[in-house]
Amino acid sequence: MQIRTIANSIPPARDLPAQGPAASSAPSAESRRISDNVTAARNTAMSALTNDRFRIMLEQITDPVSSGALMTMSGDNVVDFKSAQSSYADNSE
Repeated sequence: MQIRTIANSIPPARDLPAQGPAASSAPSAESRRISDNVTAARNTAMSALTNDRFRIMLEQITDPVSSGALMTMSGDNVVDFKSAQSSYADNSE
């Protein structure tokens, strides 16, 4: 699996300068908040795409052998609530 990014792509229409009579009005607080959220999400996604640990993890979980092993994992170690609570209390001290 390869992840490719395109740097300096054409910005979406919402990022282009406005034209016409409405161009002089300032953006509302809500549209500014949405724009900031979109920018933050884009930056986070780009960071994830360039992170080697994330890339390796993504390659591992998309590998058919690994994903098949994950799907066939079963809950053989069933523990009742009281036992789990007791173990947690012992390890918390």
